[in-house]
Amino acid sequence: MISLFISFAVLIVGFLVYGRVTEKIFSPDDRTTPAVAINDGVDCVPMKPWKAFLVQLLNIAGTGPIFGALMGAVFGPVVFLWIVFGSILGGAVHDYMCGMISSRHKGASIAELSGTYLGKAAKWIMRIFSVILLVLCGTVFVTSPAGLLDRLTPEWMNGTFWAIVILIYYLLATLLPIDKLIGKLYPVFGILLIVMAASVIGGILLSGGTYSIPELSLKNLHPEGTPVWPYMFITVACGAISGFHATQSPMIAKCITSEKQGRSIFYGAMISESVIALVWAAAGVSFYGTTQLLNEALKGGASNVVYEISTGVLGVFGGVLAVAGVIICPITSGDTAFRSARLILAETFRLDQQKIRNRLLITVPLLALGGFLTWFAIVNDNGFQIIWRYFSWSNQTLAMIALWVSTAYLLKESKYRFGSLLTAAPATFMTAVSFTYILIAKEGFKLSQTVGYVLGVLAAAVLCIVYLTALRRKLHPSQALGR
Repeated sequence: MISLFISFAVLIVGFLVYGRVTEKIFSPDDRTTPAVAINDGVDCVPMKPWKAFLVQLLNIAGTGPIFGALMGAVFGPVVFLWIVFGSILGGAVHDYMCGMISSRHKGASIAELSGTYLGKAAKWIMRIFSVILLVLCGTVFVTSPAGLLDRLTPEWMNGTFWAIVILIYYLLATLLPIDKLIGKLYPVFGILLIVMAASVIGGILLSGGTYSIPELSLKNLHPEGTPVWPYMFITVACGAISGFHATQSPMIAKCITSEKQGRSIFYGAMISESVIALVWAAAGVSFYGTTQLLNEALKGGASNVVYEISTGVLGVFGGVLAVAGVIICPITSGDTAFRSARLILAETFRLDQQKIRNRLLITVPLLALGGFLTWFAIVNDNGFQIIWRYFSWSNQTLAMIALWVSTAYLLKESKYRFGSLLTAAPATFMTAVSFTYILIAKEGFKLSQTVGYVLGVLAAAVLCIVYLTALRRKLHPSQALGR
């Protein structure tokens, strides 16, 4: 229990101290933001800071910090370290930089920013990669709530029925101006997410010793022997660092009215998500007692685990919270996933999004593809797991690329000599994670761990050398020109 409280305290200190360091290196000023300069009434719409924070929190969170943290808790309390330091040094920096750089480029997506700072080839790679990730994300967050609703409603309201209902909602959320549906519902649902986490941790702490939160240990407690590196760093994305956030921060970058709001909205929302992730990681192990029992429970679905913990700790009230959270939260990540995909494709084909016809032209095919993948997940026993695994890897790979984009930006724009180290360090780390995972995972190249580890570290080293060379040129421009 002491380790959990220390983890909470470190996150708060991280926001207050490292958040200010991040802000200082970026150096926000009084320039006009897209919400004011463009204000198109659809995507670039001024939003009050508190509302922008809650929308950003729900955009990036959903059930990510719940499901991911529970699966990460199977490795044991070592997951606390990844959630805390991954967020402070990586995830929150990643979200802040993606949002703020986007704000300085008229709310441009991460794909467009990749083209600006890494070249035309990178832009096209990121366009394709981002849209695939977002469609996978939208599909994942149709399937899980549809499955739970299937179990809770009459037989004729099966998974297919609820998937169609959710996709119809996605159509509205993707098409309508951001302040008409998302801007009104998300603050309420964001509060629900916070209340859900606070109630669960409160119930555990006030249980009179019924549940015991384990103290921090570096030991790998995964019952199947799955190694911490790189699997835990892929499993726990939301709550530590997630490339999906690179597609969401530009959405809210279009709504902030001052650059100086960025630290509380972007960095702050990520720290808040990490607090939620810590709660559920601690709840997972404390409720089931061992990682073995938690792992067995997760085989029945993360939604069922959330329901069991909530009802076990809080009774009927917890059951209501769990059902509402597990149904609403993923839906509110899925809709913004499709909305972000629409914005990226609109940039690609230069389609004015003030015209409803242009929005429909992009949205309908996107949702049709999402519907097909949802059908695949429903009719195949392991369809959801297949889509989730590819989503998880592509998610962290996108985070890696977004951090290198941010590094290129800081190399060019930061007034601090070594300011780019802020993003280069986590970018190098995530490069090693992403490459190692795809090399050894069963959905990847299935190489031996030894070979995968060596090649993963080598890939990170190569990109790090490229970065250090670019840094040297910035610090010593005369030498770079051969003088």
